[in-house]
Parts: sequence; C-alpha cells; structure tokens
Amino acid sequence: MPQTTHTPASPGKQMLSEQVYAHLRDAIMRGSYAPSDALKPQDLAREQGVSLAVVREALVRLVGEGLAERLPNRGFAVPAFSDHRWQEIAEARRTIEPVLLRMSVERGDIDWESRVRAAHHRLTRTPVYLPDEGEYYSDEWAEAHRVFHRTLLDGCGNPVLLETFDRMWTASELARRWSARRNPDRDGVVEHRRLEEAALARDADTAAEVLVQHLTLTATGLTDREA
Repeated sequence: MPQTTHTPASPGKQMLSEQVYAHLRDAIMRGSYAPSDALKPQDLAREQGVSLAVVREALVRLVGEGLAERLPNRGFAVPAFSDHRWQEIAEARRTIEPVLLRMSVERGDIDWESRVRAAHHRLTRTPVYLPDEGEYYSDEWAEAHRVFHRTLLDGCGNPVLLETFDRMWTASELARRWSARRNPDRDGVVEHRRLEEAALARDADTAAEVLVQHLTLTATGLTDREA
C-alpha cells in the first residue's frame, strides 16, 4: 500500500497560527468574550485577515487548554460558567494540592521558607489591576499569584506531582478569573497571608485546611449566582 505523507505546516502558517492563538487566548482571558460566546472560525478569519485553516488550528489549541470547546455542530465556543469541567478541575485541585502542601511543610528546608516569603512579598507588592486594564488582572499579578502557589508546593520535592499542579493551574486559570470578577468583595490578600503563615509555622493541618477553603471559594464563585 502506498504510504500517506503529511506535509508539515509552513513556517509562515505556523507563525500566523501562533499570533491568532495568542490574540484569542488574551481576549478570552481578559473577558472580551463572555462565557458561552460562539467563536466562529469564518468571522475570526475575516477579522484577523488569515485563512480558515490558520484559525481552526488556533482554536483546536485553545480547546486543548480548556479555553474553548467544540460544539456538536463542529463549531467552537467559550466554555460556560456551568461547564462541569470547572468543578471537576476544582475537585482535583482540592484533592491533590493539600497533599503537596503537607509534603512541603514536612520536607521544605530553609531555602524553601525563604522562597515562600519572597513569593508572598512579590504577590502583595504587585498591583492587581493596572490603570488601563480596568477590572481585569494584570499579567504581572497573575504570574505572581501562580508563582506563590507553586512555591508553596514545590517544597514537596516531587517533580511529577508538581507537573500535575502546573497542568491543573493552566486548566483552571480562566475559571479563577471569572470567579474573581463575580466576587469582587473576596479578600484574597487575607487568604494568601493565612496560607503563608500556616506553611511557615509548619502547621500542616491548618495550611491544608486553609488551602481547601481557598480553592473551594473559587469554585463556588462559579455556581452561587446566576450568570
């Protein structure tokens, strides 16, 4: 039988696809598209001045990251507030992350303590919003937030478990941003301070309990109100 050959995408097409992907990812994260909004390939191709194939490639990548979903009629859309996947991810995080935090409290050394303090200091000193960003998180704060949570757990010393955390964090980031916008009165500063204090006090029970509460509030923010 003759072998089927697959022609690799040209560098130009790959670059365009990367640009469209980055544009759509940023737009979804910043709330330019509301939950459940359709992502119509033909419209996006026209708006971005690229081919339909380039847009579809970018959309497929977004689907893989959980930032878009395929519809039964082969279209695409932003996930809904009620998407059960958000609660599944939240359940996974509440199951795995407290275990990693306990391990970090038990195994973390002085260097880990120093890094936790530094990460928390950076988080508290980084503006949540920038003047021209409106109600949407600054990229700098979002990264400081990720680093703080990652640093709390990396004292566990298990890279395989930390890779699991990295995947779950990426998958949950959109839901976290939605939850925060729906609950503007939530005091994240206090929650993060309690996490730092419990971890550095080597109080594994309290640290795990505070983390579970922290993650639960994020998940509840997507279900306790009408969209």
